[in-house]
Amino acid sequence: MCATSAALADPSLAHAVRFMKHQPPVIVLVRPQLGENIGKAARAMLNFGLTEMRLVEPRDGWPNPSAGPAASGADVVLENARVFATTAEAVADCAHVYATTVRKRGVTKPVLTPDAAAREIHSQTGRSAILFGPERSGLETDDVALARAILTVPINPEFGSLNLAQAVILVAYEWSKGEALATPTEEDLLPPAPQEDLEGMIAQLETMLEPRGFFRPESRRPHTRRTLRSLLTKPGWNHLEVRTLRGVLSHLGKPDRD
Repeated sequence: MCATSAALADPSLAHAVRFMKHQPPVIVLVRPQLGENIGKAARAMLNFGLTEMRLVEPRDGWPNPSAGPAASGADVVLENARVFATTAEAVADCAHVYATTVRKRGVTKPVLTPDAAAREIHSQTGRSAILFGPERSGLETDDVALARAILTVPINPEFGSLNLAQAVILVAYEWSKGEALATPTEEDLLPPAPQEDLEGMIAQLETMLEPRGFFRPESRRPHTRRTLRSLLTKPGWNHLEVRTLRGVLSHLGKPDRD
């Protein structure tokens, strides 16, 4: 059982949980319609280190057999997802609630971008919850009224349609910037080839080009050679690349085989 779940079950823990700093935000899907979309949202969450999902009145019930395949391995999010009857109950233990919506819907509240909301979440104490509405209609006014701020994305006014997983991944990504998540493994680069290797490659190419008249007219020979040398020294070849290219040149210089 996670810390927040335990706090809900044991009131003596609630106070301690409420004042823990820098806790990951809770993702609350309000009246989600399709199991596939719940699964994709779970996948988006786990990509960026978020694991606590709460569901409010999922249309097709819970658990939903369509969610698992769509989650593509984010089973830990789905297995620990909790269902609530109302949005208010889903965020009852959260000190900071953000409602994702394109427009204010008549409610006067601070409006933040995902980046600004993420910085705020990292800087404040207590649990934070981010509300996402149904796929077709978004959050209702009563849902937005529970929030302390509105979270919205600058988007093309001619086409403001985001699916549920896209909306979740935008928010999760911005939050993850403040976390020490693993980065893709970088391969060690080979050192640049020594100058004599480059000279050998350039000489080999010039030798192959000479009989084909590449350096004609004679008056252009110095300029053409300098341009060729500049071209071949720009990439910063390593010794393996030089050796490979010289192998290509050697192969091209062989007589054709019938």
